[in-house]
Amino acid sequence: MTKKAAAYDAEAVANRLITQVAGVKENDVVFINGGVRDLELLEDLTTDTRKVGAWPLLMISSDRMANKYYEEVPEKYDTQAPDFDLKLATLPTVSIGIDANEAEALLADIPPARLATVAKTGQPVGDLYLKRNVRSVSVGNDLYPTEWRAKRFGISLDELTKTFWAAVNTDYSGEQATGEKLKTTMSAGKELHITSPEGTDLKVKIEGRPFFVSDGIISAEDVQKGGPAVSVYLPAGELYSTPVAGTAEGKVVVPLTYSKGKEITNLTLTFAAGKMTAMTGTGPGFDSFKKAYDATNDAGKDLLSYIDFGINPNLKIWPASKLGNWVQAGMVSIGTGNNT
Repeated sequence: MTKKAAAYDAEAVANRLITQVAGVKENDVVFINGGVRDLELLEDLTTDTRKVGAWPLLMISSDRMANKYYEEVPEKYDTQAPDFDLKLATLPTVSIGIDANEAEALLADIPPARLATVAKTGQPVGDLYLKRNVRSVSVGNDLYPTEWRAKRFGISLDELTKTFWAAVNTDYSGEQATGEKLKTTMSAGKELHITSPEGTDLKVKIEGRPFFVSDGIISAEDVQKGGPAVSVYLPAGELYSTPVAGTAEGKVVVPLTYSKGKEITNLTLTFAAGKMTAMTGTGPGFDSFKKAYDATNDAGKDLLSYIDFGINPNLKIWPASKLGNWVQAGMVSIGTGNNT
């Protein structure tokens, strides 16, 4: 039987993630999570972890498993204290996650209120990871090659696959230098004024706020800093910060985005005194998007919580695409809600 050629060099990627990106050392405890489609990579990650004398724990995720939870698990368990997960969270020093999601509209039919409840119940686990400064590597960054995403970018799945894994396995030394230079520039600033031809006009103060660089490598300096500095997202290339609370004024206009596979046009977020005071939009996806936001239990969901700048010069917008990604050089992204 002829073996199908691999879409990427799993051994090379695994070696890079373990030895360079996460800097796994002897006696580290490494939690590894991903889907069956990347089983070879997960196997290599597990093996490479032991090759440096560290201890791996492999966990599998899938769309089917995510759906079955909401289809078959009684809703009363959504608020069950995550004692077991909290105990597990005391163990790892490194976490490596490979995006396992296949379907664009995963969980689209689940009531937003239930999704919000499950997320709130699990939040203490994420908080503990952050408190313990677990070195975190997430592979995907809203670019993982799937059929629907390739179609959205207007390219073939093969082309997206090659682009994605080449970016994951790239030499990030140049981005480190760019990121540090921009961090110095931004850290000296007092206010950001963000505009766009579509109508974005937002001002926010940044004086005294720390900036972080997701440059694809968790360095020894990053480990000393802890917190957000020990998290990287691949493909890498982002500079980000949190604003001075209560200072965001103006509006952000997103001409095209998607929610659960449905198009949203002219999404407009209006801010005053640091909080989102209005959300409007059109298109078939807006109603469900707004309902999901309204159902969120986070008391700070209306806060403008971060600003993110793309600094990766090698990731280009494909000519046929109307969408980009926050990693590409020149992209500016903002977020609301939890920014711990």
